[in-house]
Amino acid sequence: MKDFIRIQGVSKLFGDFVAVDNVDLEIARGELFSILGGSGCGKTTLLRMLAGFEVPSSGSIQIDGVDVTHQAPYDRPVNMMFQSYAIFPHMNVASNIGYGLRREGVAKGEIARRVDEMLELVQLGDFKNRKPDALSGGQRQRVALARALIKRPKVLLLDEPLAALDKKLRERTQFELMNIQDELGITFVVVTHDQEEAMTLSSRIVVMNQGRFEQVGTPKEIYEFPVNRFVADFIGTINTFEGVVTVVEEERIEVYCEQIGDTLTALGRQLVEVGQAVQIAVRPEKIFVSKERPENDKDVCIEGVVDDLGYLGNRSLYRVRLKSGRVIQVSSQNRRRSVTRFLEWEDDVWISWRPRSAVLLLD
Repeated sequence: MKDFIRIQGVSKLFGDFVAVDNVDLEIARGELFSILGGSGCGKTTLLRMLAGFEVPSSGSIQIDGVDVTHQAPYDRPVNMMFQSYAIFPHMNVASNIGYGLRREGVAKGEIARRVDEMLELVQLGDFKNRKPDALSGGQRQRVALARALIKRPKVLLLDEPLAALDKKLRERTQFELMNIQDELGITFVVVTHDQEEAMTLSSRIVVMNQGRFEQVGTPKEIYEFPVNRFVADFIGTINTFEGVVTVVEEERIEVYCEQIGDTLTALGRQLVEVGQAVQIAVRPEKIFVSKERPENDKDVCIEGVVDDLGYLGNRSLYRVRLKSGRVIQVSSQNRRRSVTRFLEWEDDVWISWRPRSAVLLLD
């Protein structure tokens, strides 16, 4: 896919503070792209530079082949949907959605036609005459989305668009947002601190930390193949084991971990050497837990005791204490209906995982 948005060497300084630090990024036309990171990582500053509300201290921003680095917001083919929605309380739904077109002097008939199109798109046709205080949070969110889309921008920027919604409504709205983006084909750039939201919405994600990009990739690449400890910890939950490389073969690496007194194995070709300090990382859902030692001698297998457990309905969480004192988190899907637990506190257990489930982290 051809790059539609190109960010090259962009930095933003506020006095001595570096909010965005020399980043490069390409976003394709029609992507639903997420900028993910914690508070203060620079993600909203980057979004504001795309919108034109902030000017980069250095670097350039291109949209559809045009350098917009120093263009005013109103000259860019971009619209922005704010976290607060910024809906006018004295206007009804239809008037809110058509506000931008009225400001541009578009003919009344054209405004009415395009407002009706947007109302149908966001499924608010029966609410066109209601005021915002008579709408639910999800409905207000859709009004704000329709108002941003009605001007037909090439790029829609969304700053924490679902943060104000409760969990179930947020999950439903994520799919509505994806369907709308797919139908219109507009490039969406979403800023969020919510990892699950970014994973659900996005075709690709960039993970930000202290103004820099840690990793850019698809949700699966980011989750299954994190490039470093920060990404591995930030996306979901992960168990990490520090150790030293003892064996390097074409498709297999062995790492001795002093903290558990055992050797762990990871698969894959890595640029590592014997004696190098590394980390082995394993997601909780990749780990099996059982009372009997697994028969497959190719799996990594460690003995422990159930230190704590939690029942979450669809799955159970176990904290297993190894003989070394290290505690490992395990997630197990509850496939059978039962009022009794498979494991109890202080049960002796074995945890195991396949070598291909482990990720080697170099920093």
